Amino acid sequence: AARVGSVRSGPVPVSRFSRPLSPQAAMTKLGQWLCGLALLGSAWATLALEPPGLRLPAQFRQVLLPLPVYLLVAFGCYSLATVGYRLATFNDCEEAAAELREHISAARADLRRRGLRF
Repeated sequence: AARVGSVRSGPVPVSRFSRPLSPQAAMTKLGQWLCGLALLGSAWATLALEPPGLRLPAQFRQVLLPLPVYLLVAFGCYSLATVGYRLATFNDCEEAAAELREHISAARADLRRRGLRF
């Protein structure tokens, strides 16, 4: 019998609804973006090609046709802003820099020992 407060060892039971996804089953960010682009692109093409029975007013067509260009420019602005923000808030890692300097000096000493001149 298990005592009160004891920790049970062994595998954790997993229900069939809460199983972790395997790496092959998980959708990557690229896959998500491509699915979203395919969905938006097919909706745009459907409206832009005017299927029979669907007549859009001229104002809607004037906005609809250059919409992919507007979205591409907006995505470029968002990407540029994201890179700029991440670059501005980038943290320096002094410990890693010191460790890298140690590795470089050790490699140079090893190369000098082997006869290489700098």
